[in-house]
Amino acid sequence: MTNTKSKAAALLMTFTLSLGLLAGCSGTKEDNNKDAGKNTGTANNGAANTGKGAGENKEDLTPVKFSMFAEDPNPNWNNMQDDVSKEITKKTGVTLDAEFAVGDPAQKVALMAASGQYPDIISAKGDIGKLVDAGGVLDLTDLIEKHAPNIKKVLGPYLARAKYTTEDQSIYAIPTWAAVDEQKFVAGGGFELQHRIVKEAGYPQIRTVKDYEKVIKEYLAKHPTDENGNKNIGVSLNADDWHMYISVTNPAVATTGGSDDGEYWVDQETFEATYHFRRPEEKEYFRWLNHMNAEGLLDPESFVQKYDQYKAKVASGRVLGLIDQDWDYNDGQQALKTAGKFDQTYGHYPVTMSEDIKEPSFWPTGFMGGYGISISSTAKDPVRIIKFLDFLASDEGQILNNWGIEGKHYVVENGKRVVPKEVQDRINNDNTAFTKESGIGFYWNTMVHYGDGAKDSTGNYYTKNNPDLIPVGYSDVEKETLKAYNATIWKDLFPKEEEFKEKAYGAAWNIQIPGEDEVAVLGNKMKDITWKRVPEAILAKPENFDKVWDAYQQDLIKAGVEKMEKGYTKYVQDRVALWSDDSSK
Repeated sequence: MTNTKSKAAALLMTFTLSLGLLAGCSGTKEDNNKDAGKNTGTANNGAANTGKGAGENKEDLTPVKFSMFAEDPNPNWNNMQDDVSKEITKKTGVTLDAEFAVGDPAQKVALMAASGQYPDIISAKGDIGKLVDAGGVLDLTDLIEKHAPNIKKVLGPYLARAKYTTEDQSIYAIPTWAAVDEQKFVAGGGFELQHRIVKEAGYPQIRTVKDYEKVIKEYLAKHPTDENGNKNIGVSLNADDWHMYISVTNPAVATTGGSDDGEYWVDQETFEATYHFRRPEEKEYFRWLNHMNAEGLLDPESFVQKYDQYKAKVASGRVLGLIDQDWDYNDGQQALKTAGKFDQTYGHYPVTMSEDIKEPSFWPTGFMGGYGISISSTAKDPVRIIKFLDFLASDEGQILNNWGIEGKHYVVENGKRVVPKEVQDRINNDNTAFTKESGIGFYWNTMVHYGDGAKDSTGNYYTKNNPDLIPVGYSDVEKETLKAYNATIWKDLFPKEEEFKEKAYGAAWNIQIPGEDEVAVLGNKMKDITWKRVPEAILAKPENFDKVWDAYQQDLIKAGVEKMEKGYTKYVQDRVALWSDDSSK
């Protein structure tokens, strides 16, 4: 996706880590690096387990409060009154006065840059360029070298991928969105269907948009309303603000076999970038949505409803199908679980336009670098902040964020971390309340970390998203659906990493673009055009679809899309060049 990846976000990891179910992949190179990662987990273990750096005998635990702004929302944030946050404060002396974006985060970052008023810590993601241009963030290279042994240990050879650009090789953001030595096990996207839908249909193959449409149409014909007489909804899209990327536009790339590179399609041989909406294949995806609307299978409120209304519809159990990421609709699904309506929760299917197309959710990126955490140029104590971030990167900090408090959220049995049944039951059935109280997963995109599948020096997985624990979080209904498809976890239904070639540039969506660059300015123009024209095309009468689409394409050309593509191509090719010589190769 674009600036919301991977959209991803604090919500994704709050959900995935807390739930023990589920927002970098691995190819041949990463498989080799996994062993290296496990070995380095034992190096500098004293620093890793205490947050101390080499030569530091005693950390400063004097209470201190730092202000922080994060572009991603965290509705469960409990002002550090949760269990994990209290333990972090105990270990570091640090508390955070955190603000999370509401609405368009780019506007907030632009205001910071214009005013020169910055919080101490900033997670600006794709908008970091605005802050760099304004001199609002520090080059962290020396701070990492002098005060962050755990960050250096975890990132290892990938530290070079944190460099801003080929021209400016400063480190303005420590990569926290990308996980080191990660092997993805969680399929949290694709197309979603309620379990009751596929069960009534006899668990048919759900492989193409036609398969998906068929089961929804047949169920609606038999069950036009719910038990209370309210109208059931075929598919609802979440188009409120940046959610447009996740639920409306990104699926056009995935269903046509394109790599997830935000608003671009990148040729994997030449690394030339094309604004992905200009691909003829994607026109046919949007034509299908237009058809779904004409058939009465698409929620007519998709492009006017607010996010809360969307989640409320999901929570009502009336929405049969979604095209979304689980972290985006999770609040609604958790309400269904709390109400015991497990058959109205969702499974994930690798839907594409035709069976010859591979759904690319598990296309490996390697370690992406890119989005991360920054320290502002006005921060009152950059050394104390980097040491705080270094504690989060330690084994102790990572286990705390991923698993919680030993004896309360997990226990160790025969050397293995285990979640007690009573805790897991609460996670499965009352996750929102559990997350607010425990704080598990809150710091995922604030900390340098190992990924799913990586193990620490004790031989335990760093995260709960591993083959041993993922099925534990499934309901009986979900397990029944998976069994019908001869699968254990949802990933089993999707094409595997080894079916794709690892991308040489990671993911194009997290390439940092300087804020005033013409590419960024043009990108905003294209977004405005796209967000107007795509809904218009989907809602048009089928006989008018081509006319609306052709007008959209002409609008893009007039607005300079070709110049934008040429400029973005240079950024992709520059990243390939920058990474081609790093020591991780």
